[in-house]
Amino acid sequence: MGDSISLLNQPEWRIIDQSSLGPQFHPLQSFAMDDTLCFSAGSGRSPAIARAWVHSKTVVLGIQDTKLPFLEKGLAFLKDQGYDYIVRNSGGLAVVLDEGVLNISLIFPETERKIDINRGYEAMWSLIRVMFQDFNRRIDAYEIEGSYCPGSFDLSIEGKKFAGISQRRIRNGVAVQIYLCVNGSGADRAGLIRDFYSLAKGDAETKFSYPAINPKVMASLSELLDEELRIEDVMLRLLQNLKLYSGRIFSSPLSPEEIPVYDAYFARIAERNEKVFMALEE
Repeated sequence: MGDSISLLNQPEWRIIDQSSLGPQFHPLQSFAMDDTLCFSAGSGRSPAIARAWVHSKTVVLGIQDTKLPFLEKGLAFLKDQGYDYIVRNSGGLAVVLDEGVLNISLIFPETERKIDINRGYEAMWSLIRVMFQDFNRRIDAYEIEGSYCPGSFDLSIEGKKFAGISQRRIRNGVAVQIYLCVNGSGADRAGLIRDFYSLAKGDAETKFSYPAINPKVMASLSELLDEELRIEDVMLRLLQNLKLYSGRIFSSPLSPEEIPVYDAYFARIAERNEKVFMALEE
């Protein structure tokens, strides 16, 4: 685990806090943002970056989800429940975003040597454990069967998942991304995705194995720690702990050089989404 801690030890951490932008901040913008920052860190234009973001009710689909045989039925159900939906530009399966879910991206430059994929995951796991160490609850990392978007670095307390971690790599930049269910009902979120799959898959046989979701294995941190946490509370914990790993943390929006890069990445993901959903209408 020491190697993952060393990854958190950066000369500088650049902070981009987009956790309070509200409904006008579209999820597609987030994925374009991380790609831009990956490019910047990887090309030496930026030090390591920690970006935090929150979105209104949105289900983020993985590429495999777009191949569900009755996807239109699933999407109509999400709309009826008041959720928007997008397709992200990386792997994994459907996850729920809402005002009680904090997303954190740690973006590292691969300078001296390649960052092993597990080292990136372990760095995020280490940070989350340090952020909540005062609760004296063990945070495990292993796949939680029955959760949505299951993976080997699902974070859980006593078998209940509250977070999932993914990675995206662009050139020499690595983005390690986590969604943290801070408050609200983890079971309700899981129930939404269970019902989505029930409608979008139906009884059809599919080559890809979609998860059989059990809402009882998912919870929010507030539920698991018996304390009502707010997004702002967790943001404070994030910033306080990043300070321990760096000589300097500073806040910085996109630079003038980064804005056209962002525009290009945003156009790319917006076009991909348009193609996916237009194909459904044909």
